Amino acid sequence: MHHGPLIAIIVAGLGLAFIFGAIAQKLRISPLVGYLLAGVAAGPFTPGFVGDQNLANELAEIGVILLMFGVGLHFSLKELLSVKAIAVPGAIVQIAVATGLGLGLALLLGWSWIAGIVFGLALSVASTVVLLRALQERRLVQTDKGKIAVGWLIVEDLAMVLALVAIPAVASAISGGQPGAASPLAAQFDLGLWGVLGITVAKVAAFIAFMLIVGRRIIPWALHWVAHTGSRELFRLAVLAVALGVAFLSAALFGVSFALGAFFAGMILSESPLSQRAAEETLPLRDAFAVLFFVSVGMLFDPGILVRAPGALIGTLAIILIGKSVAAWLIVRAFGRSNTVALTISASLAQIGEFSFILAGLGVSLGILPAQGRDLILAGAILSILFNPVMFALAERLKPADAAATRSKPERAATVEAPAAAPVATEAAAPPHGEPERDIQATTLSNHIVVVGYGRVGSLLGAGLLAQGAKLLVIEDNPEAVETAKRDGAELLIGNAADPDVLAAAAVGRATRLFVAIPGSFEAGQVCEQARAENPALPIVARAHSDAEVEHLSRCGATLTIMGEAEIARAMLSLCGGLGARPQPEAGGELAKAPEPQSGPGPSTRTAHETQPRTQPPPTADTPTAA
Repeated sequence: MHHGPLIAIIVAGLGLAFIFGAIAQKLRISPLVGYLLAGVAAGPFTPGFVGDQNLANELAEIGVILLMFGVGLHFSLKELLSVKAIAVPGAIVQIAVATGLGLGLALLLGWSWIAGIVFGLALSVASTVVLLRALQERRLVQTDKGKIAVGWLIVEDLAMVLALVAIPAVASAISGGQPGAASPLAAQFDLGLWGVLGITVAKVAAFIAFMLIVGRRIIPWALHWVAHTGSRELFRLAVLAVALGVAFLSAALFGVSFALGAFFAGMILSESPLSQRAAEETLPLRDAFAVLFFVSVGMLFDPGILVRAPGALIGTLAIILIGKSVAAWLIVRAFGRSNTVALTISASLAQIGEFSFILAGLGVSLGILPAQGRDLILAGAILSILFNPVMFALAERLKPADAAATRSKPERAATVEAPAAAPVATEAAAPPHGEPERDIQATTLSNHIVVVGYGRVGSLLGAGLLAQGAKLLVIEDNPEAVETAKRDGAELLIGNAADPDVLAAAAVGRATRLFVAIPGSFEAGQVCEQARAENPALPIVARAHSDAEVEHLSRCGATLTIMGEAEIARAMLSLCGGLGARPQPEAGGELAKAPEPQSGPGPSTRTAHETQPRTQPPPTADTPTAA
């Protein structure tokens, strides 16, 4: 059997991405840089293997679909409407500013005004994948500024959908053809340019109405039916079919982008209790295809543009990195938002991506954009994606100047919140029309217990500890889990426990015990490693789902690692008196019993095969109800 170009591009793309990504990680720079360089190595402008660009683009489109579907799963319609007051006018004004700057540069280069408009539009729209990956890495998607950025992105996508329909009509009118040629319906009834735009707006409105009226009922019902079949494989297949199917049909029937269709599919499903499970099922494929997106972008890059037109390239980058950022910052500040929010939005939008490539290709194929324009757009995309982490770092450096006026030390969206009755550190007051200024405030607790994660497992554990009167500090950044912790009365540190500053604010050096109740072993390992470095004698209890995870967490410093499946089996066996085990009065009763707080060192580190102790363990990260 001979391999085809599809297998070759997948193997080469993922293999090169791994190699270059690992090198980038070793050099302490973003792995995205490595993925882009992998694409350059597989592209036609460098010697050696040359991948099929068309196949790479289609594979990358799947990554965009799955990524937007995942974002939609965590983004409700109510949240989208809550930021419309700033996202809609902000995106429109920013597009207008960037398009004007692009038109000015195009005229200086001797291009036509229509070429300048296409060029400016291509520079005005941010990359879906880059923006969302940046927000996810910094755990900002569910924050106020993250919601504004995603809402802003959706408005930009809608504007580009209109542009993709209007540009062929305008080009046809300029060349003497019929403006309605881009739309068969408009051409049949001779509706002209405005008729084409009207039909496009009507299609987008019809798509949104269809998803809210029909999709809102059918999609959750279908997945609930599949879930009740008990087949995990069928459920995973159903989730992928919904994400890809809705994206494809929305583009085929309504003319909207794949990304927008997938986003609405995820947003509709987010109202279902199965949304979290759906997100988990799509995560592995989403990450793999997102990597292929960056590889496909790197394949487009022609390094020769750096020599052929350095001045034009510098001007293009200035528009993307400076012009767009300053415009976005001014717009956000004009709406009364804090400098922290404005800087985050500015850094998020300081790059271009998918729609830019589509606009560039369309402009060249219609003969209204010179080939140099396409090369500048591609080079600008590559370099702006490379510089995007730098923009976020610059935004972080500028935040202290903003916070100095309020005499607080800003950090990455974390704050300590005490229970209502406890007079300790509280969240800073929110400025008018703005997001609360979130500062890391170190807890004043000592001899306390720290729980990382307050989901199904952490909330059971925390409630048991609080019932025994333990001094409890919870680290969590999920909005729903945060509300649960507040209701239970725990002191709360909002942020990512893998962030060393957040963990330091939890005072693990003074803590008596740390429970890592989050399910992800990779992030849990980071927490264990940093906590062990901070407090070598701290007893750390973590959760795992496999022997490999047990070994990983033990290497990272976990004192005791509880594997949920094993504990469930122990609890079941304990109910069988005939086997010699003492039956428990309540299922999981002793498993959920919390230890008394202690200041001394915990039990010695156990091996992977010793994680089911003969004596009853401390409160585990997996009770029978949390498997």
